[in-house]
Formats: sequence, structure tokens, C-alpha cells
Amino acid sequence: MLLNPSSVEAWESYASANGGSEIVRELIGSDPSLSTRLRLPDDPAESMGLVSYSDDPVEPTEFDSPFSIASPEITSDLLPSADIHPPEMPPFFRTRRDPPLGFSGPSSVLPSENQNTSHFVPIEDRWRIGFPSWDRYAKGHPPGDDYPGVQGTFYDPYNQNVLKGDYPLIGQNTFLKISLKQTNIMELRQVPTPTTPFEATQNPGQNEFFGDPNQFFFTQYNSGAIDLFHGDASFKPVDWRVRINSIYNVNFLRANELAVVTPDVRDGLSRLRQDFALEEWFYETKLADLSPNYDFLSIRAGSQPFTSDFRGFIFSDINRGVRLFGNRLNNQDQYNVVWFDQTEKETNSLLNTFDDRHQNTLIANYYRQDLFFPGYNSEVSFHYNNDQASTQFDTNGFLVRPDPVGVYAEHAVKSYYLGVAGNGHINRFNISHAAYYVFGDDELNPLAGQSQRIDAYMGALEISYDRDWARFRVSYFFSSGDSNPNDGRATGFDTILDNPNFAGGEFSYWNRQQIRLFGVNLVNRLSLVPNLRSSKFQGQTNFVNPGLQLVNFGFDSDLTPKTKLITNANYLWFNQTEVLETYVFQDNINNEIGLDLSGGFEYRPFLNNNVMLTAGVSGLIVGQGFKDLYQPFNGSVSNLAAGFAEASFEY
Repeated sequence: MLLNPSSVEAWESYASANGGSEIVRELIGSDPSLSTRLRLPDDPAESMGLVSYSDDPVEPTEFDSPFSIASPEITSDLLPSADIHPPEMPPFFRTRRDPPLGFSGPSSVLPSENQNTSHFVPIEDRWRIGFPSWDRYAKGHPPGDDYPGVQGTFYDPYNQNVLKGDYPLIGQNTFLKISLKQTNIMELRQVPTPTTPFEATQNPGQNEFFGDPNQFFFTQYNSGAIDLFHGDASFKPVDWRVRINSIYNVNFLRANELAVVTPDVRDGLSRLRQDFALEEWFYETKLADLSPNYDFLSIRAGSQPFTSDFRGFIFSDINRGVRLFGNRLNNQDQYNVVWFDQTEKETNSLLNTFDDRHQNTLIANYYRQDLFFPGYNSEVSFHYNNDQASTQFDTNGFLVRPDPVGVYAEHAVKSYYLGVAGNGHINRFNISHAAYYVFGDDELNPLAGQSQRIDAYMGALEISYDRDWARFRVSYFFSSGDSNPNDGRATGFDTILDNPNFAGGEFSYWNRQQIRLFGVNLVNRLSLVPNLRSSKFQGQTNFVNPGLQLVNFGFDSDLTPKTKLITNANYLWFNQTEVLETYVFQDNINNEIGLDLSGGFEYRPFLNNNVMLTAGVSGLIVGQGFKDLYQPFNGSVSNLAAGFAEASFEY
């Protein structure tokens, strides 16, 4: 055995009590770094850290004393004959264990080594190292203040919490994040509303095609998500991840005309629906680390969110699919290849069902950060959409596939999109742009009554300038239209499933509202393109449409750190009106849609996204082209207005 130098004082005390202190001093001399091969027959000192085994093979000499000594210079008469008992060791030095900040929960890390010196105290759970009590501003940690050193509770979502992934749940690298969210949306709106003059009308003697435009809409989403992942996401991508997000929705619509909530006029003026969906469910795993700088390749399978470009012009949805993604060159480049086998949407909640949509979408894109200018990012992309032939009535009883216009026949649409986009800033100017070209085939377009060769394009540009707390914006949007629906060439641009954050986004009247026109939508909700499609979510793409041009002027301002004001003015007109003239059997429809004015605010009372309040008002000052489409027999087309309020609460 080897006598540990750090235990010399204990051995001296031990030997002195048994009359043998001189031998210890003689063995170690004046240099405590020396050690002597000693052996206790039953190793009493080894368990206390006083001795340790030597790797040198030494045969001990037998003596009548309790010690066995491997050195030939030491004889038995130097050793005490009394029974030896292990010395009493002083307790190791230990520090006060302060609790970690926030709510850390219990540690699941078991110690792999015991403390054997006062110089080091092993703490293996590196996440739960304590923090001393600290009242930096001597205010007693008042609730509501952004205060350092706060001890949290399990229901506190703002400070550190094991339930939102700040501390590991299992070991040192497996985290759990639980999210609860409620979103409430209330909307008062005016939209052109048909009157069903050939069946029954709300008011006796009413013969106009469009009646009372007033509607009230309310919807509430309650979601609960569980996200379990392994890794250290602060520094590198996760090794694996499992996520489940379920949503319960209730929605209510009140219209002032019949056959709006369902095709059956006997169902009245209002509709209340509820829906439950497993919206997200996927598994993700990292396939490989590609460089020492955390470049990686991962795969994700299941129902997952995906937006294919910076502003959501072509595809933005949650649906089932397989996604291969990663990065390279120190994360300067990112790439995605994703294939969606889309499911049917529930009509009123817009949540996923488990029914097959008979639509497959393949998307590949590649991003480059800091292209030419620091802060300016670019993208190239490819989209393939195979919308197969099918027939579908929505949950309210309306026909959505094929579109209820012209020739009724199931038909497949195959389209291919090539696109480039950019987003970021060049010095003090912010710039966002996109350009897409689409080609393909439509087996039998209902409006044209024949097959179509798709050949259309789209462009968008936004430039803004920041001046302290204010941002000044100017934007332009263009989607090509079809000038001749009977030539077999469909030149009206349409998207797959867009949700554009452009020219006012959700605050804009034209973007937010669904404007009906005799069985189809002139424009769909949360879209810019006037595609004459029965439904953006359940209908098929239609490339025989009038197209759009839009000029936007906007002003955004951070009124306070908590409040942001958004204002926009959009002037809109159709690219081509020949398709509209064919559809409504009317000549000389003007191009002008009108002037869209909107304003709103976002308010974050706690300077985070746990509570967000959003509200806005918008209106459409109708132009001559809009009046031509909705002109009544008597009177004139009124301007339209809408307002909404949204409250979002998240844990």
C-alpha cells in the first residue's frame, strides 16, 4: 500500500495514540511527498482514503505485529504491538448549497464519485449549481419587475423553469418543454354576401344577388404542446426530438343572409362548431455532424410546420411530411428538402384531420446568409405540387373540389415553381423581394372548360428605412393574369398554400378577408392572389385568374417598448379582367379594385410573448372594377370595413 501524503497528520495522530509516532515520522522523514509501502491486514485505512494500492508488485514480510512492512530496513520491534483502530477523521469542508434560480425541479443526476478531500466538492449536475440569495435593488423582489436572482415556482413561465426547457428533466442533456396557449379572435366585418334569390331570402321581396354584408366571427384555439428533446440546443442542434401539439377549437359565425353558414337555408343565420385535432406530431433526429463548428444534417418525420420562403408567398402550413435539413460553412448556408403528403383540413377550424387530401408537395430550398452585404440573406427554391383528381364537399356541405364553376369534372393539376428571394438589410435600408415562375399542366380547368398549359409568374419587392423608432415602407406586388381563358395557356399566377406577411399582412382588408364571388372566392382569406378558387385550404390551384398589382405605403412605429403601431395604404388593381368577364358574363369590367386602408397595434404588457394583444381596423374604398363585379340593380356598391381584436396567452 502507499501512504497518502495528504493523510500524514491523521497517521501521526493514529500512531501516537498507540505508541508508534516515531515510525511514521521516520518513514516519511521531513518530506511529506514521500510515501512508504505499508499494509494493514484488513485495509481499515483504505476505505477512509488514508492509503491506496501501489502498482508495484511487492511481497510483504510477515510479522507478528498488525503491520506488514515491505521495506527490509524496518523490523518488527519498531512497531507497536497494541491493536490498531482507524483514526477519527475530521469532516470534509463543505459549502452551503444554495438553490438554483427559478424552478429547477429535482436532479436526476446520480453522483459517480464521493468527496475525498476538502479541496474539491463534486457537483455533477452542472445545470443546478446554486446561486446565493441576492436582492440587487433592495426592493424585495416585487412581482412584475424584471428582477435578477428570482427564485421561481412551477407555474412561473417567465423565470427559469424546468417545465419550459431551462433545466434538464433527465440527466444533463434531456429537456422537456410544455407549452399551453390560448388564442381568441373576434372579428366584425363587411364582405359581399350572396342572397340566394332563387331559393329563399332573409327579407321578403329581395331580388339582389348581394345583400347585407355584415358578419360577426369568433374563434378560440386552445393548444397544449409537449416537446421532449436531447442535446444542448444553446450551442448545437438537438440530437433527437419528439413533439406533440393538440388543439381544441370552437368557432362561431353569424351572417345576415341565408345559405351562408350552410347551403341549406333552413339552417338559419348562425353556425357554432367545435373541433379537436392533433396538429403537430413528429420525431426528429440528427443524422450527422458535418464539421467541428456544429454544421449538421437532421431529419424530421410527422406533422410539422414549414414556411418555404421569407414571407410565406408560396407555401406556409402545418402538415404531415418528411423533412431533411441542415447547414454548412459555419451555419452560413442552410437547406431543406421536404415532402408533404397533405391531409384534409377541417373547414371551420382549419385544423388537420387524418383524411388524405390526395395532394403531394415537394419543396427544396437553399439559403445563404450575408450574401454580398452583411445582414442580407438570399434563397433559391423549387416547389412541385401534385394536386390529384378528387371530389370533396366541405364539412358545411359546400362543394370545394372541383371548383363549382363551369365544367364539373375531376381533374389533376401538376405545377412546378422556380423561385429566388432575398430578405435583410443593406446598410440602413431593409429590403425584401421574391420572384417566382410556375409551369405545368391542368388536365381540365373548370372555368376554361379545357386542359391548360401553365405559364405564370409573380414578383414582390419591399424597401423600408428605419429612423429611430419609426420605419417607413414602400412595397410592390405583381401576379400575372390570364388575358384569354380559351387559348389553352393558363397565365394567371396561383400559390400552393400561402400566408404572406406583406403589404400590411393580417391588418390589410384585402389580405385578411375572404371575398366571395358566385361560388368561388375572388380572394381567399390570408392571401393576396385573386385566384377564383373555392378554398385556399381545400380547393385546387387555379391558374385561370385575373392576376393582381398592388402598391403599398406603410408606416410602423414603436410608440413604447410595449406598443407597436402598424399603418398601411394599398392601391390595388387587376392585371387582366377577361377571365372575370367570362365568369360573370359581363363586358367591360374595369381593372380598379380600390384603396385599402388599415391600421392596428400590437401590445405586449410584460415585454414578452406570454401575453399579446393585437387589434386592427381596415376598409376598402371600392374602385370601379370592384363596383362592376358587385353592382346591385338599385343603388351603388358601398365601401367595406372590418375590425378585429386578438388576445393570445401562452405559458
